[in-house]
Amino acid sequence: MLTERTGLPISLAISGANLHDSQALIPLVEAIPPIRSRRGPRRRRPGKLHGDKAYDHRFIRSYLRRRQITHRIARRGVESSQRLGRHRWVIERTVAWLGGFRRLHRRYERKGTHFAAFATIAATLICNRRITK
Repeated sequence: MLTERTGLPISLAISGANLHDSQALIPLVEAIPPIRSRRGPRRRRPGKLHGDKAYDHRFIRSYLRRRQITHRIARRGVESSQRLGRHRWVIERTVAWLGGFRRLHRRYERKGTHFAAFATIAATLICNRRITK
């Protein structure tokens, strides 16, 4: 899941439990819809991407550089992950919001497309609640 700065979900993807998070990042970034900005054309890429040490791979850094996305990814063995905690809580809060939907708390569907549909509906409801406040 990719969210914007305040925790609104931008992109969701469903993958198997045996797929590493770093391999699921590129399809998530590619799935970002065009977002209307206050000035200029619609944005198709985020300004900055924060990630934990699971995303510390050369191919991810080069992919983000090619897409001209500024990345802030903790390096294994160099930086402590405590400094990235300021940004990580946003994702954790959004996951908790998704967990509030009973259908998503435990996966009852056999097909991944059905689960993805329910996750998209939940993300839409989260966005609607946050925007109408």
